[in-house]
Amino acid sequence: MKDGVALSDNWNQRKRLAGLWRFATAISVLNVFGHTVLGFEQAWAHPFVALAAAYGMELGIEGVDSIAKRRRPRFLGGPRQFVEFLLSAHITGLAVSMLLYAGERYWVIALAAAVAIASKALLRAPIAIPGLSRERWPSRHFLNPSNFGIAVTLLLFPSVGIAPPYHFTENAGTVFHWLLPILIIVSGSFLNTKFTERVPLIVAWLGGFAFQAVLRALFFGTPLLAGLMPMTGLAFVLFSFYMVTDPATTPSSKQGQILFGSSVALVYGLLMLLHIVFGLFFALAIVTAARGAWLYWQAWTAGWESAAGKQLRPIFTSTKPQSVVAAKERMG
Repeated sequence: MKDGVALSDNWNQRKRLAGLWRFATAISVLNVFGHTVLGFEQAWAHPFVALAAAYGMELGIEGVDSIAKRRRPRFLGGPRQFVEFLLSAHITGLAVSMLLYAGERYWVIALAAAVAIASKALLRAPIAIPGLSRERWPSRHFLNPSNFGIAVTLLLFPSVGIAPPYHFTENAGTVFHWLLPILIIVSGSFLNTKFTERVPLIVAWLGGFAFQAVLRALFFGTPLLAGLMPMTGLAFVLFSFYMVTDPATTPSSKQGQILFGSSVALVYGLLMLLHIVFGLFFALAIVTAARGAWLYWQAWTAGWESAAGKQLRPIFTSTKPQSVVAAKERMG
């Protein structure tokens, strides 16, 4: 936070497109490189099916919403604006196709991508703004789209799994086994330092993950190396620097980021104790859902206090007067 203004507004206004362009480029290069060199085991058709489903759902939802609100669709305005509108869907589609393994069931991959995009429109929390009636409050999606689509697919289809971690470097030589994670860490650190400003979240997540592994080793007999082993995989690196740090669905304040990252690690540890597989994705889904419930609670409390003639109570912000822009990001 800076003078009571949430830094996530900087992401939404000044840095969002720059960050999306870099993220979309990085994940595109990784997919092409993965299918041609590294050893991705999904069919070449998977990313194209996922992208078609993600693009179609994104354009369809925007078209329906623009008609309902009698406004111009955001994807109109020229080729560049059309491409920039689809950047988020592009990232989601490639992430889903890269991380899920459904064999030859292409429709499952399409469903996962469609569910991921639809969650942004259907599962939204209201944001209370002082001076505006509740009917005029904006809303924001609170679930990480890619992660939610993957988690729902894993729950609905027990025969579908996550792509094996080894396939990220299956055909890579010794040099690439070390070079590729380093490149992802460097590029991810640059993205999260300059654009998303989610470095405290990454540190809290990594520290919390190591801490829960130590606790499981001390109190539940889990071998320490086994608990720490996931941190050595490229899939874990991708999750840590490109999925758990989604700026649209995570807090922007340092305190909020630390709490969020630590909570994901804690929930992951609990899921491991319960012998629940795919803990990374389910832990993130649970924490983002809990944060969404908290956003709803804040809005309900703010609405009740406003109706009672009281001043809106700031939560996770400074006690200084806030602008409308800052109020939109109260959960930052």
